[in-house]
Amino acid sequence: MSKIGKINIALPEKTKVIMSGNSLNIEGPLGKKSLNIDTEIFDLDIKEGKEISIKPKKINDETKRLWGMNRSLVNNAILGVNTGYEKNLELSGVGYRAALKGKQLNLQLGYSHDINFDIPDNIKISVEKQTLVKISGIDKQLVGMIAAKIKSYRPPEPYKGKGIKETGQYILRKEGKKK
Repeated sequence: MSKIGKINIALPEKTKVIMSGNSLNIEGPLGKKSLNIDTEIFDLDIKEGKEISIKPKKINDETKRLWGMNRSLVNNAILGVNTGYEKNLELSGVGYRAALKGKQLNLQLGYSHDINFDIPDNIKISVEKQTLVKISGIDKQLVGMIAAKIKSYRPPEPYKGKGIKETGQYILRKEGKKK
């Protein structure tokens, strides 16, 4: 038995879930999302629009592994269309700045050139201060991927702590050279 898979998913009031064929369409206050569920392996029960349960048709090693993952994907999609996901990034370093220019995020990260990052359609990026970037959207995987891509332009280094890090992320600091 999957510990995560057997937990039912509670549906918030403003969320509509419709199963059509192999796709599960979820509609909420922030937008729409559709997921592909393998109906040959799993049964999906929508109970009176209040709860969703996902159960495998037969239990073996492969379905045990996929059960919890599919339940988490459905739960993340439901949470995404209701509350959304967000990541906050901090730029720390002398002269490190972020600014929005139309549909691009302009980053000055100490290189000889600026980095222009194209913002995807279903992601919102806002720059609160010049050193704080807020990434939000309904897709948890896409928000995390965009945050990781931006962080990869200048990962935090261990000696001075300069770079792009998530808010609250701990950087293991090293001691410099001694005479």
